[in-house]
Amino acid sequence: MTLSICTAQLNFVVGDMPGNALKIIAAARDAHAQGAQLLLTPELAICGYAAEDLFLRPAFIAACDDAVKTVARETAGLKGLAIVLGHPQAVRADAPAFSACFNAASVLRDGVVEQTYAKRELPNYQVFDERRYFVAGQAPCVFEVAGLRVGLLVCEDAWFAAPARDAAAAGAQLLAVINASPFHLGKSAEREDTMRERVRETGLPLVYAHLVGGQDEVVFDGRSFVLGADGAVVARAPGFEEELFTVQVEAGSGAVQLALQGDIAPLRSAEADLWDALVMGVRDYVGKNRFPGVLLGLSGGIDSALVLAIAVDALGADKVRAVMMPSPYTADISWIDARDMAARMGVRYDEISIQPQFEAFKAALASDFAGLAEDTTEENLQARIRGTLLMALSNKFGSIVLTTGNKSEMSTGYCTLYGDMAGGFAVIKDVAKTTVFALCRWRNANDPYGTGASPIPERIITRPPSAELRPDQKDQDSLPPYDVLDAIVSRYMENDEPIESIIAAGFARADVERVTRLIKINEYKRQQAPVGIRVTRRSFGKDWRYPITNSFRA
Repeated sequence: MTLSICTAQLNFVVGDMPGNALKIIAAARDAHAQGAQLLLTPELAICGYAAEDLFLRPAFIAACDDAVKTVARETAGLKGLAIVLGHPQAVRADAPAFSACFNAASVLRDGVVEQTYAKRELPNYQVFDERRYFVAGQAPCVFEVAGLRVGLLVCEDAWFAAPARDAAAAGAQLLAVINASPFHLGKSAEREDTMRERVRETGLPLVYAHLVGGQDEVVFDGRSFVLGADGAVVARAPGFEEELFTVQVEAGSGAVQLALQGDIAPLRSAEADLWDALVMGVRDYVGKNRFPGVLLGLSGGIDSALVLAIAVDALGADKVRAVMMPSPYTADISWIDARDMAARMGVRYDEISIQPQFEAFKAALASDFAGLAEDTTEENLQARIRGTLLMALSNKFGSIVLTTGNKSEMSTGYCTLYGDMAGGFAVIKDVAKTTVFALCRWRNANDPYGTGASPIPERIITRPPSAELRPDQKDQDSLPPYDVLDAIVSRYMENDEPIESIIAAGFARADVERVTRLIKINEYKRQQAPVGIRVTRRSFGKDWRYPITNSFRA
């Protein structure tokens, strides 16, 4: 007996139920034409993941129900094809507003919903908040396709032993897991290792169907895969691409055996994954929110250089505009390098001096500031003038402003409210400064989207970083060396390591206490920062929820 299974690794738009339904219907028709007997869609495919408080609106759930009916009706003629469709479902028909629902997966065949399974394990950590929206299911779901019994799980269910064990006890011969599992560095290998545990415990092969695409601050990397009964990877879809991914299942006299059709897409370097995640995050945020393009301040420094290269790879040069806004402290090499990079990338490039506005602001404040030395006040004035100019261009032409601050700066508050933090999307807010350097070097050695080799002038990478807001300024005048700073941030912020433990690991007490103090006192800034792309295990966003008023200091 041979069974052809197709996973619809697709990119959906949250809340676009009619559009998502059409995409699923098209995938079902393509899969059927290729001989598939089972189509797996990702978790909550009908509405996109995650719809957050939309799940609490009865009208939203009703629209999802209508879309499920549309998929069932429009695929009724695809004889011999079973479709596993992810969708929310009300616990009861008359549920009032703010009622939790099921995170469901239904088996559709011949225009009929045959079974509906409710997700049992509801994650409430990192970016997840599913217990706010969903009620946990209780029972396993096993359905038959071409004589093969398939046990259905939804994402987090497969990170625990019980749901897979119960599906096996109910007669499953193969596990099908539909997923919306956000990307962070190392997550692909982590997923496969965890699914391998389920295979080892149950003795059953496993098909993992995954979502792809960007949604606000999270990115889904695809890489749907199949594990044989021995736990070996026998198929893997590419990352960060839509794909109808098909495998052939051949059932022998004993355990189900899987035969691969196609290649096993390799896992890649951390830099390659990061680059694709950031590109997809920008492309989908800009595209799904219908912005005509982007603009950013190009300073001649490494952070804005990285953001420019990502933006061009994501959108194309015609949708990217770079603006250089020199102040009295801007070095000549910054002008030269900014012009050079803009030319290499082929983007529109403009220069607007902020010196007249800077002098006007200082003149307006002269009587109030009389007798006081210049300090960060004047530095921040320059950043805020630039932010105002960028937002004015955004208002006039509709393009969204990409901010260029990195995670090291966001952690320590080395950024200016209403200045370099002004904008609509923070591309590298979860990318540490040491990783910024690594990504720039990687992009200069690789041209994954064909937009130009070596786009970043070498001097931008090698010169000491500087905000250029006062004479001879260097970042390290105000911060520890970035390798030290980023290591402390990783331990304290991403992994919740105690201060004394970090010191015991060999870091200087003064550095640790300084960095952790800066992290705590700058929460008020971060809560006013634009949303940005999450690429680490813990970002400043949905999985960092700290109070601004806070006296806890350990």
